[in-house]
Amino acid sequence: MSGSGEQWRRPRADVQRNRTALLEAAQRHFLRDGVGTSLDAVAKEAGVGAGTLYRHFPTREALLAAVLQTRSEELVARQAEIAEVGDPLEALERWLRALEEYLSAYSGLPDPLMAAARALDPGNPLTVPCDILIAATDEYLSATQRAGDVRESVQAHDLFLAACSVAWIQGTGATGEESLNRLRALIASGYRERNTKE
Repeated sequence: MSGSGEQWRRPRADVQRNRTALLEAAQRHFLRDGVGTSLDAVAKEAGVGAGTLYRHFPTREALLAAVLQTRSEELVARQAEIAEVGDPLEALERWLRALEEYLSAYSGLPDPLMAAARALDPGNPLTVPCDILIAATDEYLSATQRAGDVRESVQAHDLFLAACSVAWIQGTGATGEESLNRLRALIASGYRERNTKE
């Protein structure tokens, strides 16, 4: 009897198939058209109706959070590389660059993430990915603060928003890499201790 109960709770194969198809279609649309893409077009490409999409993902934020979860392996791999870095300040700076790249994967992505990070609304599906990214940033930040490289007043939330801002500017295509590097240097001068080497 318990076996049949477990089977009852397991998602049907077609339900799981629809969810996978929606996530794959959404990722393609986000890459091509940005996070403001038509959800009806996503559903159509996945071969399901709009009602099926909204049963799986009631809001655009829920769909975006699920797609970001499927891409989290990239950041995990970057963290493994950064773990090999011996200098805490260099590790933090590499993490911030990894964050920028992750956050600029889709046009318009920084906007809903910054909104979720500011509001800290537990009902927003994007709050969880933001919390995870901010917690990871805090690990790197804390190591630099213990080493005396970064001001004690700096918070991980600040650095997350700074990375979102750079990713947003990068996504607009309004400036080149040299300008972005100057912006990164300005941000770094704000969080580093004065005696830290440039």
